[in-house]
Amino acid sequence: MRFQTPLVPAVLIRRYKRFLADCRLADGREITAHCANPGSMMGLADPGARIWLEPNDDPKKKLKYGWRLVEHDGGHFTGVDTSVPNRALKDALIAGQVPGLAAPMVRPEVKYGAHSRIDFLLTGDGPDTYVEVKSVTLSRQPGLAEFPDSITARGLKHLQELSAMKAQGARAVMLYLVQRTDCARTTIAADIDPAYAAGLAAAAAAGVEVMAFDCRISPREITLGRALPFELP
Repeated sequence: MRFQTPLVPAVLIRRYKRFLADCRLADGREITAHCANPGSMMGLADPGARIWLEPNDDPKKKLKYGWRLVEHDGGHFTGVDTSVPNRALKDALIAGQVPGLAAPMVRPEVKYGAHSRIDFLLTGDGPDTYVEVKSVTLSRQPGLAEFPDSITARGLKHLQELSAMKAQGARAVMLYLVQRTDCARTTIAADIDPAYAAGLAAAAAAGVEVMAFDCRISPREITLGRALPFELP
């Protein structure tokens, strides 16, 4: 997934009200950017962080910049826009580039369960495959990505609905997409959300498959990377 407009570097001043971030551009101007991430963004929203913004000239948008990346030491990046994983994964699924998830038809945002929408429904080759996607951005130990970064009742509901689809004879997949370039394995932050950790263990025991992939990230684009080992707590 290529960014629509070239990203520009900035320094984070503060993030507030979840969806707003005050930033300082390279020319010294201070602007407010949209932050497309409702989570806690633990470890990613420290004042002074080097970040990358996507400008826009859409007259319908009040804010003319969107926060897309955090840059870390060593040239590593974290993607903070939670809408990006689905867009990047959709391109890879359609191209047949996701190991273990090849299907003739890829349908996003299909209604299922109790007033929910599955991120992707794969059909046309074997049983229907329900794929739920979560963006992973938290890392508290070098090389280890963790999900979630805050309590997620919605995420627990999705696990339960995947288990229900599996019980009905479908294939169900929980896919964690790590939006970081500095992690080589993935796990659940059970100390942050014990209920979610227990829910994932129950879903896995019920036959829900767990997958994890990282991303290739640059100020130009974000694309699906390699499969990562997933460690159940």
